[in-house]
Order: sequence, then structure tokens, then C-alpha cells
Amino acid sequence: MMDYKEAGLEKEDLKEIYRTMLLARKLDERMWLLNRAGKLPFVISCQGQEATQVGAGYALNKDVDIISPYYRDLALVTHFGMTPEETMLSAFAKKGDISSGGKQMPSHFSKKENNIMTQGSCVATQVLHAVGASFKFKMDNEARVAVTTLGEGSSNQGDFHEGLNFVGVHNLPFICIIENNKYAISVPRQLQYGADKLSDRAVGYGMHGEHIDGNDPIAVYKAVKEARERATNGEGGTLIEAMSTRLTAHSSDDDDSYREKTEREGIREEDCIIKFRAYMTEHEVADDEWFDALEAELKKQVTDATKAAEKAPYPDAAEALTNVYEEVKHG
Repeated sequence: MMDYKEAGLEKEDLKEIYRTMLLARKLDERMWLLNRAGKLPFVISCQGQEATQVGAGYALNKDVDIISPYYRDLALVTHFGMTPEETMLSAFAKKGDISSGGKQMPSHFSKKENNIMTQGSCVATQVLHAVGASFKFKMDNEARVAVTTLGEGSSNQGDFHEGLNFVGVHNLPFICIIENNKYAISVPRQLQYGADKLSDRAVGYGMHGEHIDGNDPIAVYKAVKEARERATNGEGGTLIEAMSTRLTAHSSDDDDSYREKTEREGIREEDCIIKFRAYMTEHEVADDEWFDALEAELKKQVTDATKAAEKAPYPDAAEALTNVYEEVKHG
């Protein structure tokens, strides 16, 4: 793991990064339990990819930068300001769901006041949304960046190529982070693309490309911080490939027996939260007492959020088409 001082971080920064990573993990784990108990219909997990998401988010300016996330970005949107209760309201499809009022699938994130762009269901369309925002920032001479994330499978969609080509042509303040967890649902990466590194594609778009360890939040922070500096200095976009680990099946509806048992057992050794905790302990950033207290604090947050969401009302049936079709008044 990279030296945190080399990345320009302090010990308190590491604690904040770990806190958000662990909160996202606790939320995710709770939703899986609720799904298995028959209380939630669907879960798509960020487990194993928290380091990439929080490391990236920590390098951005939450007040001005825009993120256009993909469905696995629970840790990123949590860093940007989506609360545990809002996450649970969405998971339960309750009326108070900030993303859609209970109309969207879970993990279709949206929160305008926290600069989280509305997400579409079709994979890779979020790239175009972020590119559009970055074009606006350049036209208005704003020191802001637009950031999008996606899995490596989505990087083979036409929207991805067209979007990044547009970024290169117009030299836009844009960052694309491929969270490469090596599987597009059940398809391994060797059947997805022929390149050794997806970051090498950046050359063809006229962008800066970088290949990093996505299980190291410090390395991710450094890469995204430098990408942001280039973007706001008028040096264009960056394509970052963060090699990550998907600890769960693709979703709660997926049977990941397509991965060998030895592989499924072995990936636990790559758990970014376990590795980051060990790093923090080794560098005397925090002790077991701090970790235990944080564990208890976040567990209570998640429990309180779950109870509040369970008690919350469902949307009224009369609202089913509200904000779906234009409402025309007659007479």
C-alpha cells in the first residue's frame, strides 16, 4: 500500500476514509441480510470496491464537482452525502426515497443537492451524462470536474467510446474511473477485451491514462487528485483503471458458481477494508479501541436507519405515474 505521506494525506484523513469505507460495508452487509430474510427485493453490492470509491471521492471537491456513478457505487455516494437512512429508504422502495420516491430499482443513485447526477438503468449511459456536465464546465470556465465510474464490462459499450472520444476532442475537465473487478456479471475479463490494460485506451482518445491498485485507497486518492488538478488546469480528461475485487456475486439474484471455489475463497484475502485496517494499525494511525468504537457507532447508525426505513410509508398508488409522464391540464 502506498505511503500516505507521499500522497499528501494525514492520519486524520486515513481515519475519515476508513470510516466511510466501513459505513458503506455495514450498510451493504445489512441489505444482504434483509434480502435473504425476504424484506428487500434486490441488492447489488459494493463490497470489495470501497477503497476505489472512497479514495476517489476523498480527492474530489464535494461542493463543486459532479459525480455520475454506476450501480455499485454505494461507498462513493455515501461519501458525497447520501445518508444511511436515504440508502435504506431506497432499498425498501419507500416514499421518502431521495433517488426516485420508490420508483427506481435500488442503487439507482440520485441526489441533486449533493452533486450526484440521476442515473439511468442502461449501463454506460452515465458516461454521457458526465461528459455533458464537463462540457458545460469548460464552456462556462468553471474550475469543476465531472467524474463517472463504471465496471470494466461497461467500458465495451458504444457510449463509453463515444463519450471519451468527445472528451479528448474538446479537452474537457473529466475523469472516468473503471472499477475493474474482473467480471461483467459472469464473464471474466479475458472474454471481455483483448488489451492488457484498459487504461491504455486513453492514448486513442487523446487523454491521460493510469492503471492503479483499486484496493489501495491511498493510491486511488493520489491518482484522482492529480487527475483533478490536470482537469482544472485545462489539461483535459483522465481515464483511470482501478483494479478492484468483487467480494460478492454480481447481485442478490446471481449465483456466482462460475467462479471456482478456490477463487471465491481466495478473494477474501484481497478485502480492502481488512488490508487498510492492517495498514493503519502498522502505521499507528489507530488502535483496536478506536476500531471497536467505530464498529459499534456505525452498527447503530445502520440499525437506526433500517428501523426508520421499515416504518416509513410506501408511495401512494396514485403517485405511480407522477414525474413519469407529462401532466397536461385541460380546460
